[in-house]
Amino acid sequence: MIIDDVELAREAIRIRLHGNKDFEVVAEAGTSAEARALIRTLKPDLIFLDIEMPGLDAFQLLDDLDPARVPEVIFVTAHDQYAVQAFNSDALHFLLKPIDDGQFDEAIRRARDEIGEKDSTDRETVDEKEHKPPYWSRLVIKDRDRFILLKADEVHWIGSATNYSEVHAGTTSYLLRMPISDLESRLDPSCFARISRSAIVNIEQVEEIKTLWHGDFEVILKDATVLRMSRRYRDRLLSQG
Repeated sequence: MIIDDVELAREAIRIRLHGNKDFEVVAEAGTSAEARALIRTLKPDLIFLDIEMPGLDAFQLLDDLDPARVPEVIFVTAHDQYAVQAFNSDALHFLLKPIDDGQFDEAIRRARDEIGEKDSTDRETVDEKEHKPPYWSRLVIKDRDRFILLKADEVHWIGSATNYSEVHAGTTSYLLRMPISDLESRLDPSCFARISRSAIVNIEQVEEIKTLWHGDFEVILKDATVLRMSRRYRDRLLSQG
């Protein structure tokens, strides 16, 4: 779905999407009120979202949506001062007008990967879930010519490093050849919580959670490590007893 109060801006995105046959434009909106109604009705996987619009701005619009149904977001704006706030909102990408073709292609690639990962997870059947192997109690990490057996409860937090996961245990970190989304499925959700697209924490290591002004949170671990938790993932940690 394309959301922008300028028709020519919507057309520029529509034209660029024409060559990506796996994407379909299901609707366009010129105001936040119209966009909000269409998002709730159509439940799009992805929105291209202008930031400055009549009525609610983009961030207010996202805050007004059901957190469980917020689509993936690619911000499109002529104002680069919103870049930090856009990325803090867990957006897939931030495009500046006039749109650069290379950056647009990168945004589409990220959207394709993220939505594909979601679809794959959604297709997992109840039977597959019932027969899922037990959660890992140890991580086997190859380090040069040796293998390290790291107990899961020794892990403080895990960061995403493209196709690898960066596993932090105290002052030591290890690279595990596994994407963070795959590793997450192997960890007991009663012990580990995903707090953003790029981080998982050991719940027992969490010392404090602070609210930030833009709606996200800071998660402070017992070793004083500070990680950002996006509002999209907050229930995974805050709902833990």
